[in-house]
Amino acid sequence: MNELDETPRPNETMPDGTVAGGAAKFVSIRVSPHSYFTALLLSSFISAFLFYLEKDLAGVIVFASSWIQIPFFALNDKIAFDGRQLIRTGAIPTAWCWFNTSRRRLKLRDIEQVETEAIRTAKRGGNVYYRYRTTIRGKGLNVTIASGGSDYRDMVKSILPLLADNVLDTRSIELRDHLTDPAETLERAKNAHIPSAEVLESSFRNSRRRRTQNSNSPQIVVTNQKADELRDLANELRVSGYFLQALEAFRRALILRPRDGRLLFEFARCLHSFAGVERDPKLERRALAALRLSERRANDDDDMLIRLGEWYFQIGEWGRAGNVFQSALERLGDNFRTARGLAEIALREGKIAHVIHHFSTANRVAETPSLRRWSKGEAEYFSNLNSDGEYMELEIGRVNLLETVETSKKTTLRITFLALPTIIFGVLLEDHLIANIGWAVAGVALVIWTGLIVTQKMLAQRIPYELVVNDD
Repeated sequence: MNELDETPRPNETMPDGTVAGGAAKFVSIRVSPHSYFTALLLSSFISAFLFYLEKDLAGVIVFASSWIQIPFFALNDKIAFDGRQLIRTGAIPTAWCWFNTSRRRLKLRDIEQVETEAIRTAKRGGNVYYRYRTTIRGKGLNVTIASGGSDYRDMVKSILPLLADNVLDTRSIELRDHLTDPAETLERAKNAHIPSAEVLESSFRNSRRRRTQNSNSPQIVVTNQKADELRDLANELRVSGYFLQALEAFRRALILRPRDGRLLFEFARCLHSFAGVERDPKLERRALAALRLSERRANDDDDMLIRLGEWYFQIGEWGRAGNVFQSALERLGDNFRTARGLAEIALREGKIAHVIHHFSTANRVAETPSLRRWSKGEAEYFSNLNSDGEYMELEIGRVNLLETVETSKKTTLRITFLALPTIIFGVLLEDHLIANIGWAVAGVALVIWTGLIVTQKMLAQRIPYELVVNDD
């Protein structure tokens, strides 16, 4: 019998790296519609050009069919999770997978990496509105889901708790543990008597005023449970972008447990994020000082020490990250996350031999087949780079070309939008020469832009080493 078909105990880690839990429900989320917007832009441009050429019937057909069919396909293109696997639904993905014999299903046990990117979309006072993009990778298949409503929270809460910690990056772990409905989080903050962001807006700018407020705070006898509640609330507020209220909740929790290393670490992360939003170097230095203090008070919390190293690496403190990972290595011995962190630092420093060594160590200590498969692939890739100069040159050329393509995409799209006023100006003045120039420039730029999109997707994949060997 397959191990997924067995009935494990709740919260038990399975041999394939998944974590047993209760009965999973079927959830789904719409795919990010960027590709559909691209198709809609191109079809609208073609229909407008047909109208300009007085091909009215063809223009109406292209315009009507695209504006009816493309939104329909976009609304029905979803990523569904049935408790065991992720499935890409929709007519276009199904037809494409059938055409090029690719996969559109990814089982939980095949997931190798989960990475989440936080994008600031808006800022209001001390609050920041984030858009999260979570990419799930495994066996050459990438599945990306983006936040924007309750569907994203349902997907995160359904999938991430079933995966081993070593599969998730730091931000994905945070979302798994602390992602909640922002409205409910604010209601909890209100019930905990956390002031609004407007009230707290200046409370973290003047250290003298803050010390006065702390000295005048009423002495309330509370339990460790209260401190844990404040800590959970602070992390939920931080993930939701309510930094000022999160910092206030952390401050109250630290009054109760001032020597808690993990609490200091989470407070420092929140303060660092707030400093980045405010572009305040002083707050950033204070955040780094709090991080170092949490490092000193890590005690026996080995998991926190590893996460601290990962956060140092994420903010560009690579020297500190290396020291923390080395400390974790001395305390824990060979560990997957430590080996992966040291490999990433060695890659930053250009020490390919060290990268190979650390990924080989990660492969040896990985506890799941998917992690062993991923770390083995990384070790083999960098081994090939290190041993074959021709392959390294090809890969460097691919990466450089990928960066050039990304820059060229922005340039061609900018040229397209700059050509639109020329088209409108020529049509209004009934000057066919000006209008034709505008159409020609915009058309060529859009064709190049479309080609660059296809090229970028092709260049995003590493060159298979077997192709270089076969050519030789």
